Amino acid sequence: MNSARLPDFRNLGIALRVLVLVNLLGLFAALVGSTDLSEILPVFARWCTFILPVLMLSLLTLAGLHRALARLPWHYGVGCIVLVTTAAGLLVHVLASEALGISGLGSAARTSSIVLLFTLAVLGYLHLRQRSLAPALTEARLQALQARIRPHFLFNSINAVLSIVRSDPRQAENALMDMADLFRVLMADNRELTSLAEELALCRQYLALEKLRLEDRLNLDWQIDTMPPDAMIPPLILQPLLENAVYHA
Repeated sequence: MNSARLPDFRNLGIALRVLVLVNLLGLFAALVGSTDLSEILPVFARWCTFILPVLMLSLLTLAGLHRALARLPWHYGVGCIVLVTTAAGLLVHVLASEALGISGLGSAARTSSIVLLFTLAVLGYLHLRQRSLAPALTEARLQALQARIRPHFLFNSINAVLSIVRSDPRQAENALMDMADLFRVLMADNRELTSLAEELALCRQYLALEKLRLEDRLNLDWQIDTMPPDAMIPPLILQPLLENAVYHA
């Protein structure tokens, strides 16, 4: 739960999902509470007459409290959302029964119970949806990072080969073959995790190309005796760190 985030009720997409889900729950309640098919629509209309004002008041209040709620731990934020929706339900209940004289709403306790169940159902749905989308979002961020890495890597590697192409054509040819091996890895579909040993091998090839360009200015000291070579990590995680170390050290 520590990584869970509260819904942003200022987001139009989330507000529309909540609206649709609440109406579906109201329709289900109308189906359960009706003894005849002809009663479903009238019962559903009565549900909407009460639920929609509660929903709109709750959404507006939660949108206004978004920044305050975002600073709270997840479980405290959920508790505050429940309090807001329950208070909105009781306020609509009092206004409808006392000020407008609408009958048939039942007791305040029944209203609170219904609002609580609806709130928990909506929050549960939004939380499950967030968890289901989290891996896709993480993968999209990783792919975007890799897309930014590749142009820099290509530019730097070509510069390294160009620096020796006249002075040592044989070495430049070997470097181009190493580049081909590297870019075969880089252009692959890197959605799967790779071992730390394979990632280090890629980094060694990259630094070998940089060594051609920088010569004695680049000194390497590998302290990897205690590393777990079979540890699985996302590909292309270490290479940008080495690239920054080379250019900013």
